Amino acid sequence: MRAILPMLFLFFTTTLIAQQDLIPTNKGDLILTPILHSTMVMEWSDKTIYIDPYGGAERFQNFKTPDLVVITHKHGDHLNAKTLAGLSLDKAELIAPQSVVDALGEISFGKITVLKNDESIETHGLKVTAIPMYNLPETDESRHPKGWGNGYVLEIGGKRFYISGDTEDIKEMRQLPDIDYAFVCMNLPYTMDIQQASSAVLEFKPKVVYPFHFRGAGGKFSDVEEFKRIVNEGDPRIEVRLRDWYPEK
Repeated sequence: MRAILPMLFLFFTTTLIAQQDLIPTNKGDLILTPILHSTMVMEWSDKTIYIDPYGGAERFQNFKTPDLVVITHKHGDHLNAKTLAGLSLDKAELIAPQSVVDALGEISFGKITVLKNDESIETHGLKVTAIPMYNLPETDESRHPKGWGNGYVLEIGGKRFYISGDTEDIKEMRQLPDIDYAFVCMNLPYTMDIQQASSAVLEFKPKVVYPFHFRGAGGKFSDVEEFKRIVNEGDPRIEVRLRDWYPEK
C-alpha cells in the first residue's frame, strides 16, 4: 500500500501538469489547469483563483491556497460544501451571487463580495464582471432562473476570460465583446446542446473556446469533437481546445 500511494500521487500530479495551459498576458503568463466538470484553477501574478471548486479538496493539494474563489451558482457541482470544507479559505475572497452566499452555512471566507448580474469589481489586480446565466424559456420551473446565478468575465492582464456558468443560448452571451478565452457549457437537459453552444460561439467569436461542463443526465457526455468540427467549419479562426475535464471517466 505504501508503494501504491506515491504512484497514485505521481499519476495525479502528472495528469494535472499535462493539462496545464500557459496563457500569455501583459503581466506574465497565466497558468490554467482544468480540474473537473467546470472546475479550474488560474495562477497569475502570484495570485491563485479557484473557479467553482468541486470534486473534493484533494484535487487542490498541488496548488497554493486561493486568494480568490469565484462561484457561479449554488448547485452542488458548483457550490460544493464538502470540497470547500476541506480547503483553507480564511484569506480568500469569495465572489458569488447572493443565492450562493445564502447557502454557505458554516463555510466561511476571509471576505465575501456579492455581485448581481452586470455588476463589476476590481480586486487582486483583476476585474470581475457578473454576466447573466439562465435557462430558456424563462419559466417558474427553470433550473437556472435569470438573476439567480452568474456567469463571469474576468479581465486579467489585458485578456478577457468568459466563464458561462450553467446557461442556455442567451442573448447576453451572444453579445459578449472581445472575449479572448471562453469556457462554454453544453450538457442536456441542464444547459444547451452542442448545436446551440457552437451557434453562440460563432456569433460572439472568442479567440479560443474550451468546451467544459459537458456531462449530462445519466452521465452521458456531449460530443465535444463534433462541437469542435462545427465551430471550425463555421470559423477556422476560432481555436477550440479540448481538455480532459473528466479524468476519472
